[in-house]
Amino acid sequence: METKTKNSSTTLSSPKVKSPRSNPPNYSAQEKAQAVLSVWTERASASEVCRQLDLNWITLQQWQERAMEGMLQALEPRVNLAKGAALSPRLQALLAKRHKPPGVKKLAERLEQIQLAKAPEPAAQNP
Repeated sequence: METKTKNSSTTLSSPKVKSPRSNPPNYSAQEKAQAVLSVWTERASASEVCRQLDLNWITLQQWQERAMEGMLQALEPRVNLAKGAALSPRLQALLAKRHKPPGVKKLAERLEQIQLAKAPEPAAQNP
């Protein structure tokens, strides 16, 4: 029977400790817009922009979403604020979609199906 021995050349090292993440630099609105536009116009890839600005990819995605929302809002026809319609229906739908958790409709439908399945059926009347 053959026994295996540990390799004596391996050394035990202390577990890796994550260094505290430094606060990301604050970028101006113009710098954020330039970063987003460089991705949209394909002058640079998203990964290049993230690397150059030392950004997380998710942060760049959030900038792009905010830029799109701002563009939609700016391009909507001016609304008479006295009438109380501060946001256009399209922008309201975009914001509602953004704040609604995904899959809520499916979950509600599934819950209704389960409740209907568990509900006692009325007893059939015998003639």
